[in-house]
Amino acid sequence: MENMAQRLIDALTRKNGGNQSELARFVKVSPQAVQKWISGESEPRGINLTRAAQFLGVSPSYLKFGEASIEDIAHALPQDHSKVIPYDGDDPEFIEIRKVKLSLQAGIVGFSVEGEVKDGRPISFNRQWLEEQGLNAKDLIATKVKGESMEPSLYDGDTVVINTADRTPVDGIAFAINYEGESVVKRMERDVGEWWLSSDNPDKSRYSRKICRGKECIIIGRIIQKQSLKV
Repeated sequence: MENMAQRLIDALTRKNGGNQSELARFVKVSPQAVQKWISGESEPRGINLTRAAQFLGVSPSYLKFGEASIEDIAHALPQDHSKVIPYDGDDPEFIEIRKVKLSLQAGIVGFSVEGEVKDGRPISFNRQWLEEQGLNAKDLIATKVKGESMEPSLYDGDTVVINTADRTPVDGIAFAINYEGESVVKRMERDVGEWWLSSDNPDKSRYSRKICRGKECIIIGRIIQKQSLKV
């Protein structure tokens, strides 16, 4: 029966004719470690498994279990297509951002959160990407968009990630707002010396802009990413 060692050998042969040194350099382990993987004395785990799979152009699940995935046919895709990397909760390269419901009161600075029961699966972020963006995971929360006011940029039911450490308004940027005790996502707009909350929906008769001033309009945080099922 084929095991991980054999799958490593086969994938490495297809990749570069079996050059173990290139694999070792990419994964950042010693050549001796790769030799042990090839001989079956040990197996790559965690980040080493992820990097080995990335170098070989296959999925971690293929190396570990022999299960093919869309990643394993990625070489057949055009170069401008990106691979989908499955999230492994034990992978130290990724950080989980929990989805929450926001609990707000009008005129109250701050907010409280509770776990999202129906859709509680966390969103995963690459740790290195967070560091490069200067983001701290403890400042990030994710929540659902409600209503149609931000269409076509954001749809009802989309998930947005909020950086609660960034509350300085920026013209043209979307923020999560505590507006009169209601959690809304709006684009900040600077006009006539005032900050306004603007909707992306072109129907301005239904979604007119509102002035953001005082304790009735409190910035929760800047929107840094969205997840949408719309295409």
